[in-house]
Amino acid sequence: MNPLLFSNFTATSCAGRGLDATLAALTEGRAGLAPCDFEGAALGTFTGRVAGIEDAPVRADLAEFDCRNNRLAQMAMTQDGFEARVREAIARHGAQRVGVFMGTSTAGILETELAYQRRDAANGALPADFNYATTHNPYSLAAFVRAYFGLRGPAVSVSSACSSGAKVFASARRMLETGLIDVAVVGGVDTLCLTTLYGFNSLELLAPGPCKPFDLHRDGISIGEAAAFGLLERESPEHANDDDAIRLLGIGESSDAHHMSSPHPDGLGARMAMQQALASAGLDARDIGYVNLHGTATPSNDAAESRALTSVFDRVPCSSTKGATGHTLGAAGALEAVIAALALRHQMIPAGVNASEPDPALGLDYVIATRHAPLRAVLSNSFGFGGTNCSLVFGRGAREARGAASA
Repeated sequence: MNPLLFSNFTATSCAGRGLDATLAALTEGRAGLAPCDFEGAALGTFTGRVAGIEDAPVRADLAEFDCRNNRLAQMAMTQDGFEARVREAIARHGAQRVGVFMGTSTAGILETELAYQRRDAANGALPADFNYATTHNPYSLAAFVRAYFGLRGPAVSVSSACSSGAKVFASARRMLETGLIDVAVVGGVDTLCLTTLYGFNSLELLAPGPCKPFDLHRDGISIGEAAAFGLLERESPEHANDDDAIRLLGIGESSDAHHMSSPHPDGLGARMAMQQALASAGLDARDIGYVNLHGTATPSNDAAESRALTSVFDRVPCSSTKGATGHTLGAAGALEAVIAALALRHQMIPAGVNASEPDPALGLDYVIATRHAPLRAVLSNSFGFGGTNCSLVFGRGAREARGAASA
């Protein structure tokens, strides 16, 4: 594939608001997980909750979109000058030439949960002020971002479980390459809700304490919430020889079709996604200096991903950053794409927070203390329920971009 510039990205999670706070948490190996205090969730687990959402309604003219998910989206879009960069792109190309590609798992389902608590006692009717289309509907996120910026280009919501925030990069790339748009706003947003918390609890997948990906004593997931955004655009002459630019070099997508909630035990689909991403980037496994693992911290998921990784790579440094942010579900792919970009920008491999004793049976070069390293290309994995998989390859510098394009 032709490399695409990944510019002006931002992320907000329990690890911090914006890039500086996120980078500081990763550098220090600091987690944002805390005992669950989400209203209505009487569960003995930890969550990655973003403070302040309850006090930050969406812009007044967009009040019909007001819900926890869109509030977090707005909170993130106002970090790191991202909103200004989008408006600059609109000024350059026109509102009809900027597309929106958002990943989410449950969108504003919390609004439906709250509406059901307020339904009419006599006839069961939902309250008149409940608006499914602009809150709970998965498309509400893309519609909100589109309305927030006054865009008139195509808008898409992808809801493929925990690969959603990565798959939006593939959707955006296809529209960019066909010439339908000039710039894509890509991202993912997912927020805490009772459906998610009690759903994972019913599957017996919630960890009683902070999650410990790839640790010998890993015992489940910590659910988090996050929003991450970035701009994807075709290479421009001024960036062609920019050795600091971050580029999307390769994308791999696959489907296990193995089980609704368990990965293929040998990581078949994960392996296919990673191999496809490398091939589309025109790179070999040895060109990758770091892999951001999907790493949910469940025994079976981490084992399957390890088998897939070791079948493709030979002792590549790797870690899961979900120990810092929690598993942010539909936002995870976008959040970890931004973390991969930060790793390239700052030449660092982030620690796998909370993993004090990496499981030796997994055979990984698992990084438990953040360290600096010369990185030119990194890979980020996102795998979802139903075996929906996506791997992304990002690179820093002009050399990889030219090599990938010629391949």
